[in-house]
Amino acid sequence: MNHLFVDNLTVIDFAYLDHHRGLVGESWIVDVVLAGELDEQGMVFDFGSVKRTIKRVIDERVDHRLVVPKDQPGLQVREHGDRAEIECPLADGSVVTHGSPLEAVLLIRGHKVVPSAVSALLQDELRAVLPANVTGIDVHLREEEIDGPYYHYVHGLKKHLGNCQRIAHGHRSRIQIQRNHARDQQLEREWARRWQDIYIGTEEDVTARFVEDDISYLSFTYEANQGEFSLTLPASRVYLMETDTTVELIAAHLGDACKRTYGEDEIQVKAFEGVGKGALAIR
Repeated sequence: MNHLFVDNLTVIDFAYLDHHRGLVGESWIVDVVLAGELDEQGMVFDFGSVKRTIKRVIDERVDHRLVVPKDQPGLQVREHGDRAEIECPLADGSVVTHGSPLEAVLLIRGHKVVPSAVSALLQDELRAVLPANVTGIDVHLREEEIDGPYYHYVHGLKKHLGNCQRIAHGHRSRIQIQRNHARDQQLEREWARRWQDIYIGTEEDVTARFVEDDISYLSFTYEANQGEFSLTLPASRVYLMETDTTVELIAAHLGDACKRTYGEDEIQVKAFEGVGKGALAIR
């Protein structure tokens, strides 16, 4: 049996619902191994086709979606035409609700979102598009190894023309902050704790504030070119910004916040958006 591998084929940035953690942003690196007989070119599968075919399927199926485990306790999913409405009770008694076009949501079997469940789904999808000589496929999903503070965040960019407009997609991101050209790991840890499993929302997208069963909630709603998006979640799981939440504006927000505390120091914030990309702010 012949094998072909492609490491670091792509990164999938998405969000998922968890009964305990709530709405979680995640970034997984994708490695792929194909097994099979050699074709007339002496290949299992052409590397160019791997990037075009396999990466496209993986990105379309999971990337920038809200992944929802169907067997989560108390979960309700209602489909109305091309829309999905989701209500997800959490372990602390609060509730997260989400409304969007169907294409922004992925339902999977199980009680939790784990790499093995998403890998199995992708492997089934890919078997339908691979040539007959490819008899085995292994999709390995892994987190980036990070040697410092990081946080999981979810957001939506209503002005984006691509899939970033989806109101609940996210990232697992490292953060690096320098004061006077030296890393300040205490500041990094403080922001990582503050933004652990957080939704970073835009103030102008807030359409309701209310209290139910002694829990304060925030609702966000906006119209984008893919359709209408809505999200309601406990206020304690939200960090509000006055601007949109692009990574450039997130880096600027962090830089300004640090500068207010350390006004005499030069501040540099390197804010990542998932793996290997992000924005710099120097104050």
